[in-house]
Amino acid sequence: MRHGKKINHLGRKSAHRKAMLANMACSLIEHKRINTTVAKAKALKQFIEPLVTKSKEDTTHNRRIVFSRLRSKEAVSELFRDVAVKVADRPGGYTRIIKLGNRLGDNADMALIELVDYNETYDTGKGSKKKTTRRGRSKKAQDDAVAEAPVKEEKKAEAPKKETKAEKSAEGEDKKPASEE
Repeated sequence: MRHGKKINHLGRKSAHRKAMLANMACSLIEHKRINTTVAKAKALKQFIEPLVTKSKEDTTHNRRIVFSRLRSKEAVSELFRDVAVKVADRPGGYTRIIKLGNRLGDNADMALIELVDYNETYDTGKGSKKKTTRRGRSKKAQDDAVAEAPVKEEKKAEAPKKETKAEKSAEGEDKKPASEE
């Protein structure tokens, strides 16, 4: 039974595990996403989320706490300068783990761990796409649409008409036979 055993030791002694997690966290802050095994990604998530929360309040005390865990001056400065600004309004859940399948060499479960606010693929443009439904509209909505339609047609009638290339070529073909005769 594994009662009360919350930490995954990852097959390493504590000093090795802490150094590895610190290095992975620095890489994640620098590159915004890294590939690793699922077990290491889950351990890294538990390691880095409290540090990102501390970085939201830029005090000397918080910087020293984060530096004692990360052990990299550049990573700490980037975390407090860039990452904290981007996650300022987020109440938690700063990282995302995406499972990638198994590694070819040893069949280990692989995952991509990334900072959520730095991924443009999953960003949904709120309000950019109109929601559509498959069911019919109500009579009132149809009446409103019909009432708006003539207004749009009047605007189109006022605008000067531009000839397209197809129309110009059709007129040119009509003129050629007349000039040949």
